[in-house]
This record gives sequence, structure tokens and C-alpha cells, in this order.
Amino acid sequence: MKALQLEKPQAWRKIEIDKPAKPGPGEALVRVHRVGICGTDIAGYLGKMPFFSYPRIPGHELGVEVLAVGAEVSNVQPGDRCSVEPYINCQNCSSCRRGHTNCCENHQTLGVHCDGGLRPEFIVPARKLHVSRKLTFEQLALVETLAIGCHAINRANAGAGESVLVIGAGPIGLSVIEFAKLSGAKTIVMDLSKQRLDFCAKVMGVPDIVLSTGDGSEVEKIRERTHDGSWPTVVVDATGNDKSMSQALNYTGFAGRLVFVGITPNEIGVPHPLMHRRELTLLASRNALAPDFKRIIELIEDGQLDTKPWITHRTAFDELPEVFPGYTKPESGVIKAMVVVE
Repeated sequence: MKALQLEKPQAWRKIEIDKPAKPGPGEALVRVHRVGICGTDIAGYLGKMPFFSYPRIPGHELGVEVLAVGAEVSNVQPGDRCSVEPYINCQNCSSCRRGHTNCCENHQTLGVHCDGGLRPEFIVPARKLHVSRKLTFEQLALVETLAIGCHAINRANAGAGESVLVIGAGPIGLSVIEFAKLSGAKTIVMDLSKQRLDFCAKVMGVPDIVLSTGDGSEVEKIRERTHDGSWPTVVVDATGNDKSMSQALNYTGFAGRLVFVGITPNEIGVPHPLMHRRELTLLASRNALAPDFKRIIELIEDGQLDTKPWITHRTAFDELPEVFPGYTKPESGVIKAMVVVE
């Protein structure tokens, strides 16, 4: 069967692979229907993702159908529509035993460390499948993106009465915005792109937007938009840009929390006197947890999360290598591209 492989940065290859064998104990054979394209895929294509290995079949935002299950599987059955939790953990290390399955010491993310979903069928641990009787395959493929934002806001422990500044309004930043709003906090968004900020204001319902100009004027604009005229108590940097991440501490209020959800291969600088004076907490947010997937599916099913504005581009499986370079360009206007695997 056909698969799409990144042989090396900026080099797609259409390959033929064997059909998967029957699922073993605890496993499920799934049919891939939709694959979302995210910043990790773009960074992998550009050679800027530090955890990405080549050659690799990408694809970790997945809407799938269960075709068959192996022995000892009770959570799914053939015909189920599912979102895939693509973080394959060992279940045995210290992190896993403590419930931190998202940062397993032997972690493998589908499409990053091991082959992912840009192929018609593959085997996955059944415990990584999250069923919905209501959602479409496209909605199910969006769950993983939303889970990243959900986990970041959980890490920040944001709540009502606080102000949350989200830096970066790409897909991950948008997922953070969704859960910042649900937390009850006042949400502010800053980005370099006026187009993205307009999307946040008009589509995401976030009127408090700040255009980052690089001249320092954004500092006071942020304070003007907080709930009490002070600094935000939570800042989430979703840019993956080392310069932005180094600057983000300056926007974080006294006794506040700064969360890095984006990732950069470069070093970042932290001005310790400022961090010490404000007694700031610096947090990393990696991947998500199984309860995040369950919560998001319920929120979409209940109409509390609207997925309609997210998907701006669609492409057929065979056409992806030709159209993918356009997704790396901001002027394309892509928020979320969806690959149709039929």
C-alpha cells in the first residue's frame, strides 16, 4: 500500500509498504481517514524539529476507523470512529508509573520518533484510541491539537480572575486560547501577524489582541488589556521561537507562571534577577494526557468547542507532497490543513 515519507528535510517520497499484519494482544488495526498538519510536521519538513528523525512517515493528528482488534481489547471494536493519542509510552518507567505518560522516559510520538498516519492502515495500541459516536473524522483529527492547548493551560493552572497572555496565534496558540477562555481567565493574544490576530478577534472571539512590533510598545498595550492593569499572571509562549521565549519572562506578572508549549532547538536566555524579583514559575508543557482527549471529545460533542473555523485547507493524500511547501508560508493563510486519506 502507499505511504508518504519524509526521506530528509524538504524531501517527500511516495513509497510502497506492506499491509499491516493482524493486531496482537492489546492492539488495534485502524484505517486512517483524516490527518491534520501541524507545526511539528512543518518543522520536521524544514529540518527544525529537534525530536524528528528521518526517514519518517509523518502524521499524528488522526481521525481513524477501527478495522480489527486483538486479544484483551475491550475499549474499542471494529467500526468505531476514534481520535488517536499518538504518544506511545512504555508504561513502566518512573514517569509512566507516576501518571506522566506524556513525558515517558522512552517516549515515541507517532510521525515524529516512529512512523505515523500518512498511510492507509497501521497498528496502534488500543489503549491510545478514544471513541466518539458523534464526531466526524475531521473533528477527531483535531482533538490532538486541542489537547496540546488543554494540557498547557492545565500546567499553568489558569482560572477566573486572572489574565492569560498567549504569544503566538498559530494552531497550537489557538488551542491554548480555547482553553484559556474555558478557564474563565481574561485572554490576551499577541502575534507578529495582523492576519492571525484578526482571525482571533473575528472568529475566536478574543477582542484583546496585541500586534508585536519589536519596538517595545507592546509592553504597555498588554498591561492595558489585563483585568486589573497589571501584568498577566499566566503567559503561554506557543511560538517555538527562542527570541520570543527569552522575551516572554518580561511580560509575566509577579508570582506568575510562564509556560513554554512551543519548542526550539536553540538555547533560551532567562534574566534571573527579574525571575527572582517576581518569584516566577517557569514551566514546560509537553504533549497531553488521556483525560485531555476524553474531555475535548465531550466538549466538541456538547457544542462547547466549535471546530468549524479551524480547517482552512484540505488536500488529497496523493497531492500532499506538491502542496505542502505552501503550508510553510504565512501568506498562505493556513490555520489547519487536513489530508483526506481515502
